[in-house]
Amino acid sequence: MKYKAIISDLDGTLLNSNHRISEYTKEVIKNIIKTKGVKFIIATGRHYIDASCFMKQLESETYLISSNGANAHTSTGKILTEHYLEKEYIDGILKLDIDKDISVNVFTSNGWCVDKLLPEFKEYHKDSGFAPEVVDFKNFKRDDILKFCYIARDPKKIEDLEKEIKNNKFLAENIEITASLDICLEIMKKNTTKGKTLKEILDEEGIDLSEVIAFGDGLNDAEMLSTVGKGLIMGNASEKLKKALPNLEVIGTNDEDAEAKYLEKIFN
Repeated sequence: MKYKAIISDLDGTLLNSNHRISEYTKEVIKNIIKTKGVKFIIATGRHYIDASCFMKQLESETYLISSNGANAHTSTGKILTEHYLEKEYIDGILKLDIDKDISVNVFTSNGWCVDKLLPEFKEYHKDSGFAPEVVDFKNFKRDDILKFCYIARDPKKIEDLEKEIKNNKFLAENIEITASLDICLEIMKKNTTKGKTLKEILDEEGIDLSEVIAFGDGLNDAEMLSTVGKGLIMGNASEKLKKALPNLEVIGTNDEDAEAKYLEKIFN
């Protein structure tokens, strides 16, 4: 089948373990966009400011879905969609009793706020230079929140937090919960996902989901992988994702340029 669009997650998928796009992958994707007229769409949990540096590296007309679908931009920076959490749910989330070993992260329209700095932040965002602002969330007053993100080295603490939120009926019924990794829990506005924002872009382009090929490695990719014409799971993907979508093909890893190699093969 001739695919009209490619959608790719960033971390663990398009990016290698050094959080970079290899030169080989860049060239393959740029060539496909240029010669085949295919739309290339990045879909990531990262903030737009952070992820836009990778979009620019492709030097092509692309779309960028960020904050797990809460934002979408064109390659020129035009905002296509924004989904902010409602104030009453922001207040409820901020009142949660968070374990001291869990890092609290909040993406606003123009930045990233945290309760504490983690050593890995600098390495993770070295290409973009995106850096957080340390704040006191007890006195946090913002209503332009795209996403809450909780990070812990112990997956059990993330599991316990997820259970606590899901047992809170007021919150659970009015927010979207997902996870890119076992050590990371993310909260967005209800019905905000990579998959739903992707559908908005495809509708504008006149492209059907069946004409799309997608690559991902985390549970936050499950919806888009399962609804497109061809969904491919990275070899280094979360075991939870592989179990959730057992019928999808698993390819090589992000450190093997598996996405680019697959694309090169089918678009030759």
